[in-house]
Amino acid sequence: MSVLLPLFALFGAPLFAIIAASAMWGFHSSGIDLTVMPIEIYRLAEMPVLLAIPLFTFSGYLLGESGAPGRLMRLSRAFLGWFPGGLGVVALIACAFFTAFTGASGITIIALGAILYPALEQAGYEKNFNLGLITTSGSLGLLFAPSLPLILYGIVAQQAGGDISVNLDDLFLAGALPGILMLVLLSGYVVYKRRGKKLGGKITLGEVRSSLRESIWELPLPFVVLGGIYSGYFAVSEAAAVTACYVLLVEVFILREISLRQLPVIMRQSMVLVGGILLILGVSLASTSYMIDAEVPAKLFHYVQSHVEGRLTFLLLLNIFLLLLGALLDIFSALVLVVPLILPVALSYGIDPLHLGIIFLANMQIGYITPPVGLNLFIASYRFDVPVLTLYKSTWPFFLLLLASVLIITYVPFLSLWFR
Repeated sequence: MSVLLPLFALFGAPLFAIIAASAMWGFHSSGIDLTVMPIEIYRLAEMPVLLAIPLFTFSGYLLGESGAPGRLMRLSRAFLGWFPGGLGVVALIACAFFTAFTGASGITIIALGAILYPALEQAGYEKNFNLGLITTSGSLGLLFAPSLPLILYGIVAQQAGGDISVNLDDLFLAGALPGILMLVLLSGYVVYKRRGKKLGGKITLGEVRSSLRESIWELPLPFVVLGGIYSGYFAVSEAAAVTACYVLLVEVFILREISLRQLPVIMRQSMVLVGGILLILGVSLASTSYMIDAEVPAKLFHYVQSHVEGRLTFLLLLNIFLLLLGALLDIFSALVLVVPLILPVALSYGIDPLHLGIIFLANMQIGYITPPVGLNLFIASYRFDVPVLTLYKSTWPFFLLLLASVLIITYVPFLSLWFR
């Protein structure tokens, strides 16, 4: 089985089937009744926070199909588009905001790419720079609430961390400064590349007023979601329900940019993503239980401890491992497969689980643009009809900046734990 399962995976067998089969074989080999599998999967139904995943995903897909991306671009451009590199900074901020709500970089590239690419080209930005900027920006925002990977990390960590509790509200706060750091570094590079160029245009009161009026319905969203959670007025799952109801009301019944006929299609598209996540998460919980019973994390800890002496060395090796993992595996699969293994090891080196989560997601974010199989590279290649090799070259400067930000996030825990 240890040979067959990897072979099945290489030949395209679904990941959830591989995880489930390995867990079932492990339980069977240990003489444990396989009824433990559905019992472990049923544990998902006992997690109230799990409701946030389908609701936030549905909200993000609704925003993507509406005119919200265009309004967000116009609003950002009205305030930031006047200085050299302003439009590039607008692109970074708009993509980060959009990815935070959709939780998927592919949607951001497809939804905003059609707006951003011609706008950047018209403003005189170089073609390769535009491709690199949009491809990289597609995964920005994964560290900002209410990003789905943040929620998923919290759920997986709570199941695998023993007595360690990972609060989602704290996790949302932990991602704020590291996410801003990434935006600032990339924005600085954009401004540097445009130094000496003419200004993007004067800021006018009329344009600001018009863009504010146009975006009046989307502007309250971050304040409703984050303000409600941090004020204690409602929980994360309740914030997700409020967000879904609000977006549905605005886009379908007030602005009427999405018809009632489109709703079933959007629902299906969003729930296909959610279904895949929940299926993998369910079988991974069973797999995690088996690994804990088999003392796999403990064995891994002893192996690592015998070869890696210091905390700093462990963090460096962890970054290298996560970068490779992010290039080969999608973020949701990586979360449910790897977090239960590395969390106990990281705890033994004195690494806070919140800090570990931000390190993990920051590396996964870079993985989207890391050759050979970074997902954003292939989505952008399809979207803009350019060779993947061209995108490798275009994203290289952005990759180096994000890598520098990951090292800063890793070795400066304050950025993730400032609120404590």
